[in-house]
Amino acid sequence: MRKHLSILLTMTFFLSTFATGYSFAAVRSGRSAADEGKSGQVYQKDIHSPDKVTLSFAGDISFADGYANMSYYYSQGSDITRCISPDLIARMDAADIMMINNEFTYSRRGKPLSGKTFTFRAKPEMAANLGKLSVDIVSVANNHVYDYGEQALVDTLDTLEQYGIPYVGAGRNLGEAKKIVYFQTSEMKIAYVSATQVERSHLFTREATETAPGVLRTYDPAVFLELIKKAKENSDFVVVYVHWGTEGVSRFEADQQRLGHQYIDAGADLVIGDHPHCLQGVEYYRGVPIFYSLGNYWFNSKTRDTGLVEADISLDGLLELRFVPCIQQGCKTILVTDEAKRQQMFRFLESISANVKIDDQGVIEE
Repeated sequence: MRKHLSILLTMTFFLSTFATGYSFAAVRSGRSAADEGKSGQVYQKDIHSPDKVTLSFAGDISFADGYANMSYYYSQGSDITRCISPDLIARMDAADIMMINNEFTYSRRGKPLSGKTFTFRAKPEMAANLGKLSVDIVSVANNHVYDYGEQALVDTLDTLEQYGIPYVGAGRNLGEAKKIVYFQTSEMKIAYVSATQVERSHLFTREATETAPGVLRTYDPAVFLELIKKAKENSDFVVVYVHWGTEGVSRFEADQQRLGHQYIDAGADLVIGDHPHCLQGVEYYRGVPIFYSLGNYWFNSKTRDTGLVEADISLDGLLELRFVPCIQQGCKTILVTDEAKRQQMFRFLESISANVKIDDQGVIEE
C-alpha cells in the first residue's frame, strides 16, 4: 500500500522559543512553524495529480473482539482484504487522503464501563489493518473510544501514534483533543478537525479537560466552533468530521442541521458525519455540502447500504463530490457493481437529502 506520511512538526507549547524564523513555502497565509505548532500537526503529503487533491471518507469501523465481524475476520486467516473487497481497498488507496471513524479502543487494559450495553476493545496490533486499508487519518471523537476507561483511551492514542496514524477528536487532555491535523501538499494545506455530539443524555464517554483524557464535545459547539475558525485561519480547506444524530434514523435531524450550519459559518469547507450506523442524506448550506451520515463501513454482521464519499478539491475549493456505493453484508463490505443497485442507492440517497441531485455516476450537486 502507498501512503507514506512524513511529519513536519508535532504539537508543542515551547516551539516558538526556537522556531520563529521558519515558514512553509506553500502556506499562503505565511504563518510560521511556531504558529502552526500551537495549532496542531502538519504532515507532508504527496498527491497523485498536480491539479487536485482527492479526499475520501468512510464511516464506522470496528476491530473489537467478541463481535461477529471479527469472528469472520479470524475465520478468514486474519486477513482484512477478505473482509473488505480488494476493488474497494484499491478505491481507498487511489485517494490522496483517506479517513474513517475508529469506533472502538485499542488496549489490553481497563474494564468495560458499568451499565453500557455495547463496549468495544481491540488488540493494539489490529491497528496494522489501517495501513492495509490505506487509511491516512482517523477520528476518535465518538462514544466508544472511552468504553474501557481512561487507561484504554490513552493506550488507543499511543497505539495510533505507534502505527503512524494521525487522529483527531480526543486526547490526553483538552489541548490535545483540540488538535488540528494538517496535510501539506505542494500547493495547498488541508485541515481536519473532529468532535462528538453524543452521548446526548447519559454520559459514559468522558469529555477531555485541561488535565484529564477524553473526547472533544460539540453538544455545546462553542469550543469546536473556535477550533474550526483556527483551522480556517491556518489552511486552505477545512474538513469537519462529526459524530452526531440518532442511531438507526436515516433522515437527519434539526439538531444536526443546526450544528452543521454553524460549522460552515465558522469556516468548514466540507462536513462529514457518522454515528447513526445507516446512511443519511446530503444538504448544501451556503454552497458547502454536509453529508450527514456515512453509516457502517465494516462494523458488524448487519446488512447495510454504505459507501465512500470522495471530494476532489483545489485552491479554488471543492471541484466535485461523489458517492461510491458499497454494501456491508455477511461481515464483508464490497463495492457495488450491479448497475441497478447502484442507481437504487443513488435515488434513495437523493430522497433523504435536502437540496441535491445525484447523477448516474454518483456525482452530488446542489
